[in-house]
Amino acid sequence: MISVRQSLRVVGRSTSIRQLQRQHNLSSPLSLRELVHALRNRRTQLEHVFVLMLENRSFDHMLGFSEIAGTDASTSEATTIEGLKGTEFNELDGRPFQVERGAPDVALFDPGHSFGAVLEQLCGHGAIYPNGGPYPDVLNSGFVSNYAKSHPDTPEDVMKCFVPDDLPVLNALAREFVVCDHWFCSMPGPTEPNRYFMLADTCGDLDESPKREEIFEAVTKPGGGFEFKQGSIFEQIDKAGLKYRIYADDHFPVAAELDGISVVFDIREFDDFAEDLQDPSFDASFVLVEPDYSVVTLSETFLNGNSQHPRGSVAAGERFIKATYEAIRNSPLWEKSLLIIVWDEHGGYYDHVPPPRASRTGEIGRAHGFVFDQLGPRVPALVVSPLIAKNLIDHRRYDHTAVYATLREVFDLPPHGTRDGVSGGVEHLVGFEARTDAPRTLKKAKAPTVFATVPRPDALLSEDSPGRVESTLHSALVQHLQVTPAEQHEAIRTRVRMLKTRGEAVAYLKEVEELVREKRIQAGRVRP
Repeated sequence: MISVRQSLRVVGRSTSIRQLQRQHNLSSPLSLRELVHALRNRRTQLEHVFVLMLENRSFDHMLGFSEIAGTDASTSEATTIEGLKGTEFNELDGRPFQVERGAPDVALFDPGHSFGAVLEQLCGHGAIYPNGGPYPDVLNSGFVSNYAKSHPDTPEDVMKCFVPDDLPVLNALAREFVVCDHWFCSMPGPTEPNRYFMLADTCGDLDESPKREEIFEAVTKPGGGFEFKQGSIFEQIDKAGLKYRIYADDHFPVAAELDGISVVFDIREFDDFAEDLQDPSFDASFVLVEPDYSVVTLSETFLNGNSQHPRGSVAAGERFIKATYEAIRNSPLWEKSLLIIVWDEHGGYYDHVPPPRASRTGEIGRAHGFVFDQLGPRVPALVVSPLIAKNLIDHRRYDHTAVYATLREVFDLPPHGTRDGVSGGVEHLVGFEARTDAPRTLKKAKAPTVFATVPRPDALLSEDSPGRVESTLHSALVQHLQVTPAEQHEAIRTRVRMLKTRGEAVAYLKEVEELVREKRIQAGRVRP
């Protein structure tokens, strides 16, 4: 017999049958048991969960001035997002710097988002993290002071935010489906650890971006990548007898860094995404979509990408979001699909909501002794599905482990990490009837900014402050070892160890890109 407590967990932690009936447009009265049974049966209609993760933008930076109003996903009452009033500020040397409208399409500089940078942003100038914790009190008071250390002439840059007209695609989806305004990155730090939380419910003991020696340690393992105690969500999907796919607009996606991912058979090109979804035999239950990070270039990293990294065009990222949504919306899979769009971390941009504490993962960070007891800043997050009522605002707390929690509930997977049961998933938003009014096309994104790039082949990899080239070399090395005979591996590792400049790295990345793509064509995973 199902308990009331279990029933409420199944239907989404709501507080009353009446609220649930309003949320799901039910006119006839139902008992709690009948409602739970109906919702459970309806949820089994979900066959495909898509996730698109972009880069380095905070919630306030993207949606703080959007003034989105809608219906509370929990109570069915009218509500608004927790955005900006316009009076929020940080101080620097006694001078206040308020949030302001007018963020540029491409930022002049990349704000800090390392563990130390985020520590100052959240806890203020002079904050110290004691090895082993606890994390200091969070006031969100140090964004300006941290940015001013490297860019003292423009400390206001991290307080600049977009307005709705700047982001027509994001705002249209947020108003049409569900915007989550309390989704936090999983740890107060950079890209890789936060993406690993999404992909594995943990980042192991990586409390900072992996260094080259850590990369070499990872690729010496049997699967050739980072592995975690419970494995990745891809492994859990596979164990359940289900299928997954990874679509990348970049030849070196972060998912390729994980142990057990086949770079030939598991990763497909985004150029084939829309056409693949039209195939009646498409059977992937979980689909991860990764953007173009624009690393394989002799000019500055990110400039020509669409990941929405600060040194890349936000408008280009809007076009990528639009292409992803429209491919799913206009496919036969649409009525049985759910799409989560989320950003990996805040990228150093201001957000006014202090992130809460988190359940420890049981690991201790190798760089700072972080005990993973603190979430990072808020990031934008949208949930898109025809099975969800229009214009909802979800104020409940999430972090990136909500992705696996959603898969767990939808596909009846086993518990995985320490947080997915605490944060919970978004499956409770799913209702009974599929909407027919969802737009097939979205407004056009603004034109991306185009800069004349300056080749920098002699730039040292050691000066790559975001660390993106190093992590891309990891992905490339994993791929290279997978598609070459074992007798060549030591020479390949030695070559990568000896890379010193961007020019040398780009030449190596292009070589691996061509080699792997040819293997994928031969395997029928890429259209020639």
